[in-house]
Amino acid sequence: MTEYLEIELDTERWHCRVCGHDIAAARDNYKTGLLVYDRDPREIHHPILDEERYAYTYAPDPAWCRIIEFYCPGCGTLVENEYLPPGMPLTHDIELDIDKLKQRHAETEGK
Repeated sequence: MTEYLEIELDTERWHCRVCGHDIAAARDNYKTGLLVYDRDPREIHHPILDEERYAYTYAPDPAWCRIIEFYCPGCGTLVENEYLPPGMPLTHDIELDIDKLKQRHAETEGK
C-alpha cells in the first residue's frame, strides 16, 4: 500500500513491509499500532536568527506546530510523519474498501 505498509487481505491486518510486524486491523487507522514521537519542529527546522534577539527566527513555533513521527514497533522504521497543530487528533490518511480489494484480488487470482 505504501513503501513501508502492506495489507494481508486474508487476516485484514496492516503489516510492516520491512520486518513483517503486525501493526493494526486493516479497517482501522494503521497509526494506532505504531510508536509515536511528538517532535519539536525546531529540531528539524533550526532557527536561522538568534532566538535571544529576535521573536521570529524562521523556525516553526512549537506552540502552533508539531511534527509527529510514526515508527514500526518491530524494527523502528519511520513509516510516516505529519505536521499538526498541537491538540489536533492524528489524521486518518488511508481508508480502503477492504471488501472491494478482496473481490478484485479474487477476480485476478483466477486469471
